[in-house]
Amino acid sequence: MNVKKELEQVTGGGEGFYFNNIDLDPQKIQAVMINEVVPSDSRQDFYGQADADYLKTTIPLFQKAGAKITTIDDILQMGIYITNAVKTPKSQYTIEKNVIEDHLPYLERELALFPNLKVIMLMGDVAKKAFNMIAKKATKKHVIPSTATYKLRSSEFYYGSIRVIPSYIMTGGNLLIEKSKLQMTTEDIETMLTILNTESE
Repeated sequence: MNVKKELEQVTGGGEGFYFNNIDLDPQKIQAVMINEVVPSDSRQDFYGQADADYLKTTIPLFQKAGAKITTIDDILQMGIYITNAVKTPKSQYTIEKNVIEDHLPYLERELALFPNLKVIMLMGDVAKKAFNMIAKKATKKHVIPSTATYKLRSSEFYYGSIRVIPSYIMTGGNLLIEKSKLQMTTEDIETMLTILNTESE
């Protein structure tokens, strides 16, 4: 299955949107990590070029969490798929609610591609807002409370049988500066990996 082709079938086709142009087996994906927004240059996205900016923080995070990986393909082989909530580059510093809403049909369709999900990680506030909108439409309530992420870390959240983990944005130079967020994100990835390993035993 090609993810880009699947998402282009959504009403409107997403003209100007950037979708992951990769082939994968949807049955093998057990976790999805939702980042905030695509970069201005699609080559710098997760499935862009080998030394893409988004991978310069993502791969070290996985390695710090104990995963023996060196490429995005290694992460995919672990059954983990990474995407962005907003499929067009941001034009201003903050991403408004209406922009998130415009992109929801694509994120909904993307998540629905994977029937065997065990974990969804929400990497940053935009991802958290987007997923809460999807959940509210389906269940009439949010999955994640509107509380600071660090205050939520002692709680477990579920969307049906899927564990939902609110975490921090996994891209950008600020991640390397904010050591506490770096540590918390690493621990959240460790939690995801533990769940996947437990499920596969």
